[in-house]
Amino acid sequence: MADLTVLHKAILNGDLKGAIAATKEALAEQVDPVELVTNFMVPAMDEVGRRFECEEYFVPELLLSARAMKGSLELILPLLAASGAEPVGRVVIGTVKGDLHDIGKNLVASMLEGGGFEVIDLGADVAPLKFAETAKARDAHLVCLSALLTVTMPSMKTTIEALKSVGVRERVKVMVGGAPVTRQYAEEIGADGFGENATAAVHEARRLLGK
Repeated sequence: MADLTVLHKAILNGDLKGAIAATKEALAEQVDPVELVTNFMVPAMDEVGRRFECEEYFVPELLLSARAMKGSLELILPLLAASGAEPVGRVVIGTVKGDLHDIGKNLVASMLEGGGFEVIDLGADVAPLKFAETAKARDAHLVCLSALLTVTMPSMKTTIEALKSVGVRERVKVMVGGAPVTRQYAEEIGADGFGENATAAVHEARRLLGK
């Protein structure tokens, strides 16, 4: 019987090869993929987030753990899809129009995946209508907008307006974040939530979707 704590430890330690090997072993022994995600992988990423908040971990450790989680998920997601298992929520994420910064956005996307969300990453410099049309086409529950420049922050409000224009604003929550973005600004533009950092964003996403 596979020792599933090995998978938990591999993700916690940012061990990509170890995480993939442990996942393959568990799947070969017919362990339920949902159990792997729910009982071992998500708790590992939650612990990574806790350590980051306590300053025991920093961005490099966060990225390594997210990479290990992603390696395991690539093996598991096709099985989850085939079984009809539903993700915690479906998220469209991207850096807003005019802004090419994506490190923070990539980190949040990885942490959301680690938290059990299905993530549709549109990349950087994303037009407001692209966010809106994707949210509508993919039946998203949450749209996450990132900005690293003060001059691109107004595009967040424009994106919220675009969600209204395609008729999905009422059923899609909007979360914003990035170095210059504040909770006050989020409230001013009509966003539903604000993520101060990657781990806070996961907690906020769960709160917004009632999870």
